[in-house]
Amino acid sequence: MAASSNSSLSGSSVSSDAEEYQPPIWKSYLYQLQQEAPRPKRIICPREVENRPKYYGREFHGIISREQADELLGGVEGAYILRESQRQPGCYTLALRFGNQTLNYRLFHDGKHFVGEKRFESIHDLVTDGLITLYIETKAAEYIAKMTTNPIYEHIGYATLLREKVSRRLSRSKNESRKANVANEEHTSVEKISSLVRRAALTHDNHFNYEKTHNFKVHTFRGPHWCEYCANFMWGLIAQGVRCSDCGLNVHKQCSKHVPNDCQPDLKRIKKVYCCDLTTLVKAHNTQRPMVVDICIREIEARGLKSEGIYRVSGFTEHIEDVKMAFDRDGEKADISANIYPDINIITGALKLYFRDLPIPVITYDTYSKFIEAAKISNADERLEAVHEVLMLLPPAHYETLRYLMIHLKKVTMNEKDNLMNAENLGIVFGPTLMRPPEDSTLTTLHDMRYQKLIVQILIENEDVLF
Repeated sequence: MAASSNSSLSGSSVSSDAEEYQPPIWKSYLYQLQQEAPRPKRIICPREVENRPKYYGREFHGIISREQADELLGGVEGAYILRESQRQPGCYTLALRFGNQTLNYRLFHDGKHFVGEKRFESIHDLVTDGLITLYIETKAAEYIAKMTTNPIYEHIGYATLLREKVSRRLSRSKNESRKANVANEEHTSVEKISSLVRRAALTHDNHFNYEKTHNFKVHTFRGPHWCEYCANFMWGLIAQGVRCSDCGLNVHKQCSKHVPNDCQPDLKRIKKVYCCDLTTLVKAHNTQRPMVVDICIREIEARGLKSEGIYRVSGFTEHIEDVKMAFDRDGEKADISANIYPDINIITGALKLYFRDLPIPVITYDTYSKFIEAAKISNADERLEAVHEVLMLLPPAHYETLRYLMIHLKKVTMNEKDNLMNAENLGIVFGPTLMRPPEDSTLTTLHDMRYQKLIVQILIENEDVLF
């Protein structure tokens, strides 16, 4: 049993480095119960049934009553038939013998067979999975209810490796972060609102150890697999548990509710740069901000701050798409230099496209309405204070990205004599780029445009106090 337990780790998210990771003792009780579960026994109809659906086999017995189905099953554990309902012709039922009684389930087919959430290629697989689930949940209901009370997660496996990895990364980045903070403190702002100025003067070590929730999705595991949270077997034929599509952590569905927000995305699983969740991208690359933002802004500040109509003038769409493809393909090695793209508007277009393509905008859906309400406040000081309060609600990676962008846009406005772009103009450009209403409503978007513009304008003009 120990050998089969450990063999499940082949598809697991934990490290394969034997010196760093020693696998825990995987609990075999639920695996043993699955082995003991009744096997399906198909009761074949001896006659040819007229109008039998083409996706059912000889286990279909046509229109019969519950009593007749019960008699056909003959009290044999695991025996099953399919029948058409007498009361509702055209509706089909799975009659299954389990626990010394006949259970009847409404049966559906949409290309696959199902009675609940799980969908199966064959009736035989559906019944096999059902018998396993019924048997385990009957025999081990109390055990399953207590699975999450003493997890292995906090002591060994993924969590320990993650803590070690993060601590190593933080030690490397700590000195750089402190140097950056000391440099930022030299630009202390003129007093506008006392609480904001006090905060702006504080040293803040940002180690970019951003919290990130796991992106769990239902997963079918091939071969035996054990939960990396509770160490128990994940039972069933298909959809036995969930896997984080960003880091590969495998857990029971019920255990996923207890896993901390400590996802450390694996670069191998992050297929692209554009259209990728912002926090996922920065954690995967271990950066403060998305590398697209850093690289594009660096290029723009090197050769584009005085360019007339910067950010307002569009570059060629095809060339902007080329830049996007370069980042998706090459990541931080993408070449966007003047030798390749002499028109700086292509780079500004690529940066704006990155923000537009984010699945969750920089100013998140959760904070959108609060920013809009803050923009509606007539008193300037109260409005600024309200904007600051909402800024504090942004996820750290979003906050840091917005902060860095506003510092850059402030530099753009300082060259207004040459580029003709002030904070209001940039607000018009970046308002709908950085914030979108949660509901996809053209009317809401049109109604909120002036407030979107005002929010970005306020952020640019007051970046030294707000961030």
